[in-house]
Amino acid sequence: MNRITKIKETDSTNRQLKAQSEKQRLDEGAVLAAEFQTAGKGQRGNRWESEAGKNITCSILLYPRFLPVKQRFLLSETVALGLKDALEQYLQPLEIKWANDIFHQNRKLAGILIENELTGEKIDKSIIGIGLNVNQEKFSDNAPNAVSIKQIIGREIDVDFLTEQTVNAILFRYNLLKSGYFDLIRADYHGALYRKSGFYRFADKTGVFTAEIKRVADDGLLHLATDAGENRAYAFKEVSFE
Repeated sequence: MNRITKIKETDSTNRQLKAQSEKQRLDEGAVLAAEFQTAGKGQRGNRWESEAGKNITCSILLYPRFLPVKQRFLLSETVALGLKDALEQYLQPLEIKWANDIFHQNRKLAGILIENELTGEKIDKSIIGIGLNVNQEKFSDNAPNAVSIKQIIGREIDVDFLTEQTVNAILFRYNLLKSGYFDLIRADYHGALYRKSGFYRFADKTGVFTAEIKRVADDGLLHLATDAGENRAYAFKEVSFE
C-alpha cells in the first residue's frame, strides 16, 4: 500500500511535497494528493485548471539516484507510461504527446510536471506532479483541447481509487527503470508517441514547417526530419505541434 496523504487544498502539491521532504526524510513513493490546488502548474509555466474534488492533482516523491542526468528523460517516459497504463483500464486509445502529456483523440487528458534536484551528475530527488482530468465536465476557453474521463466514457470514476491505481502503475514502471529495463521503457514510449508516424506541421522560432518524428533522445531532445530532408533536434519549448 502506498503512503498517500490526502488534503483538501494547497497552492501546489509539488511545492508542498518538496517542502515536507526538506523538513524530514520521506520514503520513496510518498504521495501528496489534494482535492484542489489554488496555483497548480502545468508545463511551460502554464496554470493547470482543475475543478475542486473532480480530478486527480497529486505529487509523488522519488529518489532516482541510479539515473545519470544525461538520461533524465527516461524518468519522464517512465511516468508517462505508468499513467497511460492506469488509464487504459478505462479508455483507449491513448497516446503520449511529447514531452509527457496524455492524449485521447487529439485532446489532452493529463499532464505531468517533473521537478528534479541534482547532485553532480546524478538526480538526487524528483517531485512528480500529476494532473488528470477525471470527472470535470466543463473547461475554460484557456484549455480548449482539454477532456476528462467522464466526458469520454459517460460515467463518474472514484477519484481516490483511481489515484491509488495511478500511483501503483507509475511505481511499477519506475521499478522496471530501476531494474535497468531502459530499452523496454524507450521502446514502449516511442510506440505510444502521439503522431509517431507520418509528416505533420510543427512550429519553431523561424516559422511553421512539416516534419516527421524520428526519435526522442534520453536527454529529451525531439529529433525531427523535415519534408525537405533536413534533420533537426529540439529541446522542450523550442518547438510546438500545429
